[in-house]
Amino acid sequence: MVNFVTIEKSLLHGLMKLAGLRTQMVEIEPGTTMKFWAPFETTKKEKAKVDPEEEEEKNQKKKKKAKKPAVVLLHGFAAEGLMTWQFQVGPLLKKYAVYVPDLLFFGGSMTSKTDRSPEFQAECLVKGLTKLGVDTCTVVGFSYGGMVAFKMAELHQHMVKSLVVSGSVSAYTESMSRKVTGRLGFSSSSEMLLPTSVEGVKTLLNLGMYKNFRLPHRFYKDYFQVMFNNRKEKAELLETLVVSSSSSKDSTIPNLSQRIHLLWGENDQIFNMEIAQSLKEQLGDKATLQSIKKGGHLVHLERPCIYNRRLKAILASLHTDAAQQ
Repeated sequence: MVNFVTIEKSLLHGLMKLAGLRTQMVEIEPGTTMKFWAPFETTKKEKAKVDPEEEEEKNQKKKKKAKKPAVVLLHGFAAEGLMTWQFQVGPLLKKYAVYVPDLLFFGGSMTSKTDRSPEFQAECLVKGLTKLGVDTCTVVGFSYGGMVAFKMAELHQHMVKSLVVSGSVSAYTESMSRKVTGRLGFSSSSEMLLPTSVEGVKTLLNLGMYKNFRLPHRFYKDYFQVMFNNRKEKAELLETLVVSSSSSKDSTIPNLSQRIHLLWGENDQIFNMEIAQSLKEQLGDKATLQSIKKGGHLVHLERPCIYNRRLKAILASLHTDAAQQ
């Protein structure tokens, strides 16, 4: 039987190719490969023999393309990259070189290593982006991807010049995990984020929305079949994600020099506005916080038009400030 989520993914892939993005499997190190959607110019292979004039013309085009600032979009835990950011990629392509990776154990990205930490995800992303020719970038992270984005910014300030974060935190502590899952009626993050039934998928997606959409049962069934593979490894990612209460990281914020913009759904049930405001206060003057009314945790999917307007305004301000420095 046809899986409609698989069909949607195929359509998205076709649209992205028409827009100038291509997939590339990047070997980070032996045993570790990450899948990226990246601008065509960074992924195509050069011919063995090229006419000098043609080569010069290509170089000039590359220089022109290279002027576009790089924006990296990091997905959350319930979907891979392109499904998460399907409404954002197109509107950003005119002014930015957009990179959409699949984090390890999502989409086509895999590793034989046993490290499941956000730090390892961050290091792999930086190595992959470097191989694709990215020197500096703005990272836009949602939920789990936001936590990885904070790690990228902390460990590689030379590459990550600014952050835009939605529905996420810099560190997911034991106390926060207990509060979030308890408030929502779950015993653990794995129970919430790795549903074992179609009804569990429906509950999870409804939690992410301000307004519950009446989607056909078939959609949830197809989504369950496609999006929740690599369950063992993903459970390990969640286990490693939680920072122990005995760790000094439990109550500290990374010392970041970058500008950080928090863009939130005002009705986020998972990481609510209280958490967002606390994060903003801890980050200090380097951070700003904007909220979007009638938007839940999945605000970028639920209210894409207003989210995109806010995101583009933030990105424009970041690069205006950089040009003036």
